[in-house]
Amino acid sequence: MNKKVDVAKTRVGVVGAGSWGTALAKLLADKGFILDLWVFESEIREQIEKERENKVFLPDVILPDNIIPSNNLETVVKEKDLVLVVVPSHCMRDIADQMKNFISPGTIIATASKGIENKTHMVMTQILAEKIDFLPKENFAVLSGPSFAKEVANKVPTVVAASSISRQVSDYVQKIFSCPTFRVYVNDDPIGTQIGGAMKNVVAIAAGICDGMQMGLNPRAALITRGLTEMNRLGTKLGADPLTLAGLAGVGDLLLTCTGALSRNYTLGRQIGEGKKLDDIISEMRMVAEGVKTTRSVYNLSKKLGVDLPICNEVYFVLFEGRSVKGTVQRLMNRSLKHELDGVVDS
Repeated sequence: MNKKVDVAKTRVGVVGAGSWGTALAKLLADKGFILDLWVFESEIREQIEKERENKVFLPDVILPDNIIPSNNLETVVKEKDLVLVVVPSHCMRDIADQMKNFISPGTIIATASKGIENKTHMVMTQILAEKIDFLPKENFAVLSGPSFAKEVANKVPTVVAASSISRQVSDYVQKIFSCPTFRVYVNDDPIGTQIGGAMKNVVAIAAGICDGMQMGLNPRAALITRGLTEMNRLGTKLGADPLTLAGLAGVGDLLLTCTGALSRNYTLGRQIGEGKKLDDIISEMRMVAEGVKTTRSVYNLSKKLGVDLPICNEVYFVLFEGRSVKGTVQRLMNRSLKHELDGVVDS
């Protein structure tokens, strides 16, 4: 892999024009890349073309003219040096299946989507590599970390991590995205990077529930800390490096998502804590709260692997089994007493 980053010559396609995909497209366009952006909705494509704004998913942000929106996936991904995929995790398999006929050999595919597939328990790079199987696994990368789309679009200083099993590929992604307001570190642990990015959404729902119940700051701090413990338990069981989960894609993203009002997962949890029903909340949302589907994946995966995740389990019970949030607090607080590091480090 000997790709060099030349802004004038590097061909980039971005698949997905939600808030995060649009924000990252703007970041690259502001750097000078001319890029194609795949948009699912015709009305949003027309909006971007005519008004240079994605009013549904990223309102009040003017998009540069070098973002070329399209509803044609082939146009966006064909003959590209880099394809960035930013679609909801439950759509990743279908989108990857559609992309595979148009991807060119040598293309680097990065994803900034966060989630774990319900049926297979795969993370996003695994789905992409399985569907686009003519590319070597080294060609897949992930970009993750504490980053709200609106703040990135408005050039608020942000720091994230790029990860691939190939250092050359992660270095390439780092150079593509890095700019004065968006600093990218690299690591060689895409599994850990993605487990952190997925599980923090589940813990964020729990943090939102806690705040919606007006429980106070002590329980939220404890919940975030013990949520990180659960992230380490499941992540290391899947082969993640604990240091990755202590970094930007783990604790960094966890802190942001559990405390920031811009987090859809935290907001959803807060509404549940206030007494609203999940179906009613989702029916009012245009954007996806990834933590809902990820909660099911994490719950089922933990049972399959025999990993103890009490907080994530309680989120599952509240979301899908109708258990009361008050009962959840009682169950968590009255569990059997144990060592703080049980299940986290080898005994």
